[in-house]
Amino acid sequence: MLQKVWVSSRGSWTLKDPDCHRDGKRRRWKCGFVRTIIQRPCLRHDHKGPGKARMLKKIQICLCFFFVSGILYEISLLSGCFFSYMPMSKHFLTPEQILNLGKSIIFLETTERLEPPPLVSCSVESAARIYQDRPIILFMKGLTNDTALDMNSSYAAFSLLSAMKNVFIFPLQMETVFQETPLLQWYNQVVPEQEKNWVHISSDASRLALIWKYGGIYMDTDVISIRPIPEQSFLAAQKSRFSSNGIFGFPAHHKFIWDCMEDFVLKYNGKIWGNQGPFLMTRMLKAICNLTDFKGTEDHSCQNISFLNPQRFYPIPYPAWGRYYEVWDKSPNFNHSYALHLWNFMNHNRKAVVAGSNTLAEKLYKAYCPTTYQDLIQNAKLKDFTRSEDTV
Repeated sequence: MLQKVWVSSRGSWTLKDPDCHRDGKRRRWKCGFVRTIIQRPCLRHDHKGPGKARMLKKIQICLCFFFVSGILYEISLLSGCFFSYMPMSKHFLTPEQILNLGKSIIFLETTERLEPPPLVSCSVESAARIYQDRPIILFMKGLTNDTALDMNSSYAAFSLLSAMKNVFIFPLQMETVFQETPLLQWYNQVVPEQEKNWVHISSDASRLALIWKYGGIYMDTDVISIRPIPEQSFLAAQKSRFSSNGIFGFPAHHKFIWDCMEDFVLKYNGKIWGNQGPFLMTRMLKAICNLTDFKGTEDHSCQNISFLNPQRFYPIPYPAWGRYYEVWDKSPNFNHSYALHLWNFMNHNRKAVVAGSNTLAEKLYKAYCPTTYQDLIQNAKLKDFTRSEDTV
């Protein structure tokens, strides 16, 4: 299955779940099993001498300790609760172990770049701060299993994100991701070099496969989280009767996502931008729901799928995307929003957050991704210093 990349962290990551201590029969079985291991004598009398016996006793105690620790670790993964008293290095966690919890917030980087730009860093950091009890995973196509990147990496943003306890960065291995889904046959036949919109299409496919296999929430890398999303099965309305695929969440093996993957393959057309993305989500939702206009800030629901109001993620619609990079007389409070989509596709990297500019985007950075913002300030100071040195 998916393999891990070694991303070091001085910290450790734990999840607390009070329900894991009240797991009925399964909990009692686990406790009894561990108690049996602990109480069973690990030492037999050695007639060859007390010195050797003491040495064997120490070795066997150590082996018993590591065995019990391993059992507790596996139980924590299987039950969905990480013991807060057992710090675990992120070095030893694989994508499957994290994803199988079904609570991940997933980001995708389908370009080859290894240095996340500030907006990507802000998106991941803001999610890590808002969802502190959930793993935040950034899959990067540019990473390989041999890539050795850690907190001392020359990639500043990579180091910044790796230092966060609940952030995990793994290689994106598409062929592995598409295993056991309708997308595998399509992936084996498509020629990426001949696809005009491959970066977007491959991302559209990967997010569907990951959410179907493991569940959780997918977010684009230009989405800044500002408060938790209370829904488990949801799509985000970009406007009335039109769904985005930039943020959505479902439990694992949800039929709607499987149907989306089948439609992805059946009606594949890589020449039309969004045909496998928002247009796919919209036509699949329309097939099962009678969509109506939003008249206020209410959400719609159909077949146990919440169709969330545009105010939840798109209070500033795409024609007005530039307003995020303007100075406002009075900044909006976004009281009805869970996250904000900054429309980087519309931006094409023409506008960026500038320290001291007092734009709306800068204020969002300050509030929701302060570490990224501080890094932005340091980079600006470094550039100013370099320019001044060059002019001397």
